[in-house]
Amino acid sequence: MSRKSRENNQIRSFILGNVGTHPSDIARLTAQNFGIPRQTASRYLRRLVGESVLSAVGSTNARRYAIRDYVIEQSRFDVTPHLEEHVVWRERVAPFVKDLSSNVFEICEHGVNEMVNNVIFHSGASICDLTIRLNINRVRIDIFDSGIGIFEKIRTSYDLDDRRLALLELSKGKLTTDPDGHSGEGIFFTSRMFDYFRILSGNLFYSRELVRDDEWLIEVETRPDDAPGTLISLEIARSATQTVQGIFDQYENDQHGFTKTHVPVRLARYGDEQLISRSQARRVLSRFEKFSEVMLDFRDVPRIGQAFADEIFRVFRREHPDVKITPIRASQQVKEMIEHVLSSAIGNGRGIGQSRTIPNRPDLRP
Repeated sequence: MSRKSRENNQIRSFILGNVGTHPSDIARLTAQNFGIPRQTASRYLRRLVGESVLSAVGSTNARRYAIRDYVIEQSRFDVTPHLEEHVVWRERVAPFVKDLSSNVFEICEHGVNEMVNNVIFHSGASICDLTIRLNINRVRIDIFDSGIGIFEKIRTSYDLDDRRLALLELSKGKLTTDPDGHSGEGIFFTSRMFDYFRILSGNLFYSRELVRDDEWLIEVETRPDDAPGTLISLEIARSATQTVQGIFDQYENDQHGFTKTHVPVRLARYGDEQLISRSQARRVLSRFEKFSEVMLDFRDVPRIGQAFADEIFRVFRREHPDVKITPIRASQQVKEMIEHVLSSAIGNGRGIGQSRTIPNRPDLRP
């Protein structure tokens, strides 16, 4: 391959990798990065637009570029007791993603089957809409049902005070409104397989990003809290390297299956409230006894109270010594409070049988 060909591929890859965050100045950024004239960078952009890889809107001086979705398939189907999720996958999704790499194809298959199964058995919906969008970089699959809404369904089934608590419980895994027929693992694992996993239900929007192993919740002020239905969006890069089995392996062991979980503590907060009480701690601790290891993620939690820390790191651990709780991404103030309650417990002769060293782990991979 000639030097010119290599340069062409490098420039094209650079544009496609950066146009999402630089839609209006991608020509300038490309010219600067490769030391080429702005006109040359613009020529690459025009070529990509001509190939239908990029779209362009606006005048020359205010033009914005975006990666074009070149396959958009939409379908609607009735949700009945006779609907089968594997048939939905086989007939409505698989033909449009058959050229994906085997690991990405398998992740899409897993996600669609799990999410459509939830629509059939949990949503109470009569209609489901499914949309597939592909482009040169990624595949996105949106599943919308007309039912009660996932957060409201969990809130009523578990008699929770607020729908935001439903998301806290959902993030732990092993949560289901039909324990006899389902394990409650579908959303937990699906949300960790895709690069982006999003839920919009009522006025709550939940998003999880694989790269940062990060999740967050916002309230959508333009939507009423009783807006019906649930929209779930599954998005993954064509070049993704994760596998279904690899994600399962992170949270399972050979003897006992799904034993590890990751809990973002900030989902237990209402607005700017501080986590200080034992009742708040018990909210976080709910169903921890179902796991052998819990990674308690304190990202974006600047501080915690003594009672909150004591309930988790002394009281619960004393009552459930077989459950290992590992705090991660904790601020210095949070670490000091955890150390304080552990030191107090040991000083009072109430040791908990676990190390009181607080690890400083920036990553979340078990």
